[in-house]
Amino acid sequence: MNVVEYNYIIDKLSVQVKSFQEGFSILSGSNTLRELGTNFCHILRGNFFISDVNIFFKNNDSAEWESVLLHNEKCREYLPLLRTSTNLSIDYFSDRDFGIIATLPLTDGSFWGLVIGDKIDKTEITELDKITLQMFLQLLDNAYQSFINQKKEKQLNFSLNHKVVQLNSLIDTGIEISKLHKTSSLLELSLERAAALTNASCGVLQIISGDEIISSIGFPEDSDIKKVFNSENKIETSVEFKELKYLFTLSEKESRNGITDFDQTDRILLTAFARQVLAAIENEHLHNEAIEKERMQQEIEMAATIQKRIIPQKLPKIDGYDVAGINIPSLEIGGDYYDVTKLKDGRFLIIIADVAGKGVASGLLVNTLNASLNAYVENDFKLTDVADRLNKIIFKASTPEKYITGFIAVLDPPTGTIEYLNAGHNPIFYSSNEKLTKLDKGGFAFGMLNFGLPYESSYIKIEPGEKILFYTDGITEAMNEKNEEYSDERLELFFLNNKPAKAETFIKNLITDVKKHTADTPQSDDITALYLIRK
Repeated sequence: MNVVEYNYIIDKLSVQVKSFQEGFSILSGSNTLRELGTNFCHILRGNFFISDVNIFFKNNDSAEWESVLLHNEKCREYLPLLRTSTNLSIDYFSDRDFGIIATLPLTDGSFWGLVIGDKIDKTEITELDKITLQMFLQLLDNAYQSFINQKKEKQLNFSLNHKVVQLNSLIDTGIEISKLHKTSSLLELSLERAAALTNASCGVLQIISGDEIISSIGFPEDSDIKKVFNSENKIETSVEFKELKYLFTLSEKESRNGITDFDQTDRILLTAFARQVLAAIENEHLHNEAIEKERMQQEIEMAATIQKRIIPQKLPKIDGYDVAGINIPSLEIGGDYYDVTKLKDGRFLIIIADVAGKGVASGLLVNTLNASLNAYVENDFKLTDVADRLNKIIFKASTPEKYITGFIAVLDPPTGTIEYLNAGHNPIFYSSNEKLTKLDKGGFAFGMLNFGLPYESSYIKIEPGEKILFYTDGITEAMNEKNEEYSDERLELFFLNNKPAKAETFIKNLITDVKKHTADTPQSDDITALYLIRK
């Protein structure tokens, strides 16, 4: 090539720069492989004046050539001349129907194949044409890369948009199942949503206890569970709550091109759904617990109201005597009880009792004791017989760890005679001539044993100015912050040294002294006291 020819080629190439730019703009706007091949054909025909341009494509070296744009069926005979290598291959022939055979390798392992006929004016292919063709093929290579990148970008945008849809649906499903308070409904909904968002054809949710399958839920309802588990294309995850395992299995992910593999996003999504189900099941459990707790609280409040009616709000007046009492339960339902009842013959029945333990069970035993005692003293009775009957009925009504200590006294006001019986209770204090006597004769606690051991009663006579203190161990065992009890000794001294004219004043002073000892320490047991003075 001489200098004149070289300069001519340079001038011609300079003129075609604009054509290259316009050509790239056209090619990069292609939306399909066929459109890209068609546009490239138009560019070649416009620059080389060639009408017979045939374009082929194959995805890899071992694939068959597929026609993208075909003008002459005869060109298929030249396909074996398309050489697939890592470099651009162009062969020129002057004695054949198709003068140019070119193969363009691409970075993704695919190939363009071109079978091109002669020019329309039948002129030969010049050196300038050869250089220009190489440049246009490079232009096709660049345009193909742009096409692939745009395709990937579209796929990425689609994937991102799909993930946003999945995330929004995950949030919506979480809100929706959180409103459900029926386990079966939320399980069905979560399985349905998980299958829909991962494009799974079917799914199964199994509830498993140990090695036993408690129940199975399928989506769709008529899905073959065995087919789901035997599928090679499946994903699984599980959560556990209260010794139950919830196993989610999805299979056969669908796509535009048929069944495809589940991706990492699908696995993350299924795990997120499972966690939502776990949270919903926990919430339902807590919701049911709250309802049950509220129901029990209502029952406790009702039981407490009933028990408060058993404890007398106002004690009866006894001529020649002054009596006052107090009951301070440590819980809503206490296990302490006292009462003063006027009998038909004019005498008064006085009782104080303490159930072992606190709470609803203790309250029920207090009610049993109250009802039974009132029934037994309705007519003529013997105190020891009443005690024996109470022991039997409490023994039948209670568990082994539950029993009732009690002190029952029958007062004849005119004479001051008191028959009493102590059933395993704290010794009751009686002050006679400034001396303290402890009343402890009787027998074992009600409901503790049922061996037929007899109860014994005893008598005292309370004179004017003398007093009796009935109490439960909630007073003597009241503790301060140092775990020191109020003690029997302190109560004895208080009983002997405090001599107010009114029984109510004594009770108030006693409670004040107990509170002084305990200070801010929480009350651990019921506090009950009854004080009787003979004027």
